[in-house]
Amino acid sequence: MRDVATRDRNGTQSIDSVSLAIIEQLQEDGRRPYAAIGKAVGLSEAAVRQRVQKLLDQGVMQIVAVTDPLTVGFRRQAMVGINVEGDLDPVADALTAMEEVEYVVMTAGSFDLLIEIVCEDDDHLLEMINKRIRTLPGVRTTESFVYLKLRKQTYTWGTR
Repeated sequence: MRDVATRDRNGTQSIDSVSLAIIEQLQEDGRRPYAAIGKAVGLSEAAVRQRVQKLLDQGVMQIVAVTDPLTVGFRRQAMVGINVEGDLDPVADALTAMEEVEYVVMTAGSFDLLIEIVCEDDDHLLEMINKRIRTLPGVRTTESFVYLKLRKQTYTWGTR
């Protein structure tokens, strides 16, 4: 089977319409049986299984269990805006390696990087910001946005 994700001359990744339909099916329910997906997109169960594996292998998607951090022992979440002096890559790489850091995003605007961290409690959050993030070479400033309540978390944005 050919790659499900291909790149054009500009390096832009494109995915065929059947694979996009499979992704949308899995975004609605990551445990949906391959036979049901096949029926919805017009493929056999085996063909869906192969395509899903290719999408996983090519890094186009992941299938994971998304939890509510509060129910599994994490009492504090925060978004942290970070300003960096010099090259962003070493700081982004160091943050990416931290287990508590869930997202690392390079941005244009008030911050160079935005990260989301999940911590056990306020002491853990303070240790992360004060001892681990602010001490990274190149980190100039941080601003923390502590989550009071998570109102929406979804991964069903579909495909374009």
